[in-house]
Order: sequence, then C-alpha cells, then structure tokens
Amino acid sequence: ATTEIYTLSLHDALPISLGKEPAPLWQATEQDMKITIPEGITGQEALTVTEELSAPHCGSGLVPVLATPAMIALMEKTCLRSVQPHLPEGYGTVGTLVHVTHEHATAMGRRVSCTSKLVEIDRRRLVFEVEAQDEAGIIGRGRHERFIIENTKFLARANGR
Repeated sequence: ATTEIYTLSLHDALPISLGKEPAPLWQATEQDMKITIPEGITGQEALTVTEELSAPHCGSGLVPVLATPAMIALMEKTCLRSVQPHLPEGYGTVGTLVHVTHEHATAMGRRVSCTSKLVEIDRRRLVFEVEAQDEAGIIGRGRHERFIIENTKFLARANGR
C-alpha cells in the first residue's frame, strides 16, 4: 500500500465568511510555512474508568459507568495527539464536529482504548474515523473533525468575541 502525502499551504486556508471579510487566521510569510500530514495517520490512547469519568460525575447520567462525554473526550484526545507531531510549533487543532455512537456501557475500573485514523484532509480540515473499545469489544465509533489553527491567533479571536 502506498501512502499519499498532503501538503497544506497555510495562507490558502482562510475561513469562509458571509458578509464581511474576516481577519485571516494566517499571514503569508517569506517562509510560506507548509504543513505536511501523511494520509492514514493512526492514533491510540487509553484510560481506566474512574469516578471522575463516570456519568453521574460528568452530569450525563445516573448510573456509574463511563460517561459518553468522557468517551468523546478520549476520542478527541486520540485524534489530537496523532497529528500534533506533524504541526509546526505554535500550531494545533480544535475539534469542530463529533458524530459518534455510544453502543455499550463500560463499568468502573475497566480499561478503555481508542483508535483513530485520519481519512480525509481538506486544506485545514481533518476528518478521522474513531473507535473505542473495552475488554468485551467495541463500545463506540464514528467520525470526528478537527481544524488546524495557529494557537495565539485563535485564542486572540476567541477572547475578542
């Protein structure tokens, strides 16, 4: 199997707006910084279900099992960490869309692992397939989207809202 490499030019990755022209997320520099991310990058993370990750603690349910928000956070973390080594210093990704199912409950003390695979790159938009499982099998799966951002400029825009 061959691996395709996608090169993203940051100055081409401006947001789409309706009405007024937004402040650009990136300014083209003499370096014309490039980000190269190989298609098919995979990630893997794991956790043990604790009280802090339970549905009652997270406010998403009454039964002490892994909370859906905790499973989703594990999926996002897995995707984030899989691409972060390919980004320049000062850049990161933010989650923008989560479309997953939580198919089975996982009891306290059990181990949950998550895998991710980068399946689509559209300029600064990254699409991942994600899957979480415990010792008994798959507990959740779906898709997650993240956008590449320049951390300082993103935070400045968020603080300016």
